[in-house]
Amino acid sequence: MAFDITPYVDKTPAEVRALIREGVIDFPTAGMCRGYAQANLVILPPEYAADFEEFTRRNPFACPVLEIVRGTPETHDMGEGANIVTDIPRYRVYENGVFTKELTDASAYWKEGYTGFLIGCSFSFEEALMEAGIQVRHIAQGRNVPMYKTNIETVKAGPFEGPMVCSMRPMTPENARKAYAITEKMPNVHGAPVHMGDGAEIGIRDIMKPDYGDAVDLYEGEIPVFWPCGVTPQAAVEHAKPPVVITHAPGHMFITDIKNSELNGYLEARKRKAE
Repeated sequence: MAFDITPYVDKTPAEVRALIREGVIDFPTAGMCRGYAQANLVILPPEYAADFEEFTRRNPFACPVLEIVRGTPETHDMGEGANIVTDIPRYRVYENGVFTKELTDASAYWKEGYTGFLIGCSFSFEEALMEAGIQVRHIAQGRNVPMYKTNIETVKAGPFEGPMVCSMRPMTPENARKAYAITEKMPNVHGAPVHMGDGAEIGIRDIMKPDYGDAVDLYEGEIPVFWPCGVTPQAAVEHAKPPVVITHAPGHMFITDIKNSELNGYLEARKRKAE
């Protein structure tokens, strides 16, 4: 389904989050709030939070943590006063590992002791690709990014394990090399591609049938380029089967108050302070 992000490209994150809370925006956020980082979401009951945090440490490219939200659903590091259960266009609820419903407001599911994880998103590096003259096909076609379960296994932590999910962007081999050079410098938003070329080599049967998101056109002379994706935790959740988990719907992100150009420095400074 096509949608138009044009009215939201140059709005501030706070403005767009307000429109999401009001129900005006309920579609994917790729390309919104030019210059600002976006994030994936996982919310877990307390008995699963420590194992999941370890899962993110063991799988840093698929699951780069931007902020851990405890106590209340309000964020601090990624946007003071923003709310992870109201400020994302669409949420998914998994019960005992099974996707059961999609919502535009997850407030009713937040309980005392729950922990939220905001995880770096590949939408954040797309701005850098476009600045380098590389077309990002799903944005150009007004679609959600295509995402696939692969045969690349994550590193297990407690009950969390499963396949790495990868997002895909088609481009010429020359642009793929440029994209690799750009994104390998952005480890907090998935880093470099894990595969360039035939999707069958990483277990994808049909490139036109993604597991999440929408198919996009591949033109003659192009190859598919695959990056680790923040939907990977959803595949791990299906294996772990917690009683309840809340995630973002694929492509529907939390828009932070941190600029892409400042994100890596911000996170590195926070790590040094914690040490």
